[in-house]
Formats: sequence, structure tokens, C-alpha cells
Amino acid sequence: MRKEPKKIGMLTPSSNTVLEPICMEIVRDLSNVTCHFSRFEVTKISLEDDALAQFDFEPMLQAAELLAHAEVDVIAWNGTSGGWMGFDVDVELCRKIEERTGIPATTSMLAQVEAFKANDIKTVHLVTPYISEINALIAEQYKTYCGIQTIQARGLAQTVNRSFSQIEDERIEDMIQQVTTDQADGISMVCTNFPGIHNVDYYEKEYNVVIYDTINTLIWQCLCMVGEKPNAVKGWGDIFNSVPLTVSN
Repeated sequence: MRKEPKKIGMLTPSSNTVLEPICMEIVRDLSNVTCHFSRFEVTKISLEDDALAQFDFEPMLQAAELLAHAEVDVIAWNGTSGGWMGFDVDVELCRKIEERTGIPATTSMLAQVEAFKANDIKTVHLVTPYISEINALIAEQYKTYCGIQTIQARGLAQTVNRSFSQIEDERIEDMIQQVTTDQADGISMVCTNFPGIHNVDYYEKEYNVVIYDTINTLIWQCLCMVGEKPNAVKGWGDIFNSVPLTVSN
């Protein structure tokens, strides 16, 4: 029987066009790792009832079951809703995924917390495409869930998920320039449909700061969870040189 690679399963927002090609690119040179995706409906990011209802567990669990058909080694919610709905909601989602599929699970936000812990991060700047109310909730989650202070936050007041992927590099770099006028341990870049991930290596070198993007931190944690060494990944941020304190969420 042919030996299969380690398979990372990703729950993906239906309107996201960034995370799939980026995840494939990050693991491209890893001969023993592949990524696989299952979508469910997400088109709007706001605090309105219809937007919050997109993250009801059942559609996510059904998408997770489809990934389980491929016998993936880990299932990851490659999205950031836990940032404003609560990290405890992500913990419960992972518990339900594991209960339904028997496969270990994590999320973008929980992976980011693990990355913060591994690097003793106490302060961050926050950069997102979101409305200010969502940024404030993310900052509150960082404070209450893991004791991290947000020094500066910048967003672009957008709510249509499809539009996030179309944000120009210049606008993203402008936000990074603005927040790095103050000192912080790192930059949290939150949104898995945000094209800032394309230039993470450049931003880190140019602004002398580590970028904790919600895609690269998720891939980092997933590699650890399936027993692969993340430092084999080059060019996608310094996070891949980090060693996690644990490999669970």
C-alpha cells in the first residue's frame, strides 16, 4: 500500500480566495504534507445577527465530516470568528469536531495564541480589514484569554469578505507603518482572506518585527500537530522557527 503524506484539512469560508493558494504555497516544498479544503457559507464579517449566524456549529461540523472522509490527520478552522465571538467558542468547536470525527482540531485564533505563548508575546499591534468594533473585540479576547495587550489597532472598516482579498499591498503596508511607530512584541494580522500574508517575509525584514498572521500561525501549529518540523518552511515568516509549548489547542 502506498504511504500517504500527512494531510491537513482546512475548513474554509466560501468567499475566501486567499487561504487555499497560500496554504498550498507554504507547504509546497514539504514532500510529506498536503492540504485539503472543505467550504461552508461565509460572505459577511460584521456583528449583525445574520453574519454571526454563519458560524453556527452545524454547517462547520458537516464540512468537517467531509474532510474526515479523506482521513485527514488534523482539521483546522482556517478562519478568525473566534476573535470576536470568543476564543472559548473556538475551543468548543474543536471539541465538537473531535467528537464527531475522531480527528484532532484547531483554529486560526487558537493557533495564534499558541504562537504567542511559544514566543513569550505580551504586547501586539493589530492589523485587519475589519470594522473597529470587531478589532476591539479581538483586542479584548487577547487580554482576557491570554493576557496580551494590544498597543495599536488598525482596520479598514470593511464587512464584505470577498473584498478583503482585493485590498492593495500599499494600504496594508501603510497600516503596518502606522502601528510600528510604537513598540510591541509582534504584529497580529487577523483575517485569512487578507493578502498581507503574501509579503510577510518582507514586512518582517523591513519593520524588524515578527508577523503573527492567522494563516502562517495555523500552518505552523498544524505541522507540529501532525509531527512535522515547521522550520522546513522558508520565506513565510519567522514563526516557522518557533517551537510550540504544546501541540494541542
